[in-house]
Amino acid sequence: MATAADSAGTTRVEPALKTKFYSHATLECRDVAKTRQFFEEFLGFETVQMAPVAFWARLGGDQIIVVVKSPSKTVETMPFLNHNGLDVGTEADVDAAYEVVKRDAEKWGLHKISKPVVQHGTYCFYFWDQDDNAWEILSNPPRGYAWGFERGDQTGAGHLSTKFQRPESTLTKGK
Repeated sequence: MATAADSAGTTRVEPALKTKFYSHATLECRDVAKTRQFFEEFLGFETVQMAPVAFWARLGGDQIIVVVKSPSKTVETMPFLNHNGLDVGTEADVDAAYEVVKRDAEKWGLHKISKPVVQHGTYCFYFWDQDDNAWEILSNPPRGYAWGFERGDQTGAGHLSTKFQRPESTLTKGK
């Protein structure tokens, strides 16, 4: 196994696979047209139809979500830990998004809507969509979680600890 130094001078093991870009994730849906409408009109994604049973969606970058009609009649509910995160600029934006999600829940089939809380270094809430995919709306600095890589490895109790080194912009609520 070869080792190399990264940009911070930290030694790391060379990976076995020589991948270069995280391009996509895949979600299932029950109705491609209705789900595409939800992605565009509610979540704000740009979409492109790639097949009668699939579309691609992107928001704010080149990584995409491939959305595919489920081949089975039933779609499993996405477990909480497998959620999709959508960043907004401020904690006030989280509160505003929460109100919109509650307001439009019936129209879009949204359910299991949690209340906003301070959690894992940010202010956020969760909900599940009509296809039982889990979403998190969270306040994050520009470039999302890039700050964690800029700060490097942290030791101790983990991201739930008050001693965890978070960006200042994620410390407003819950003080």
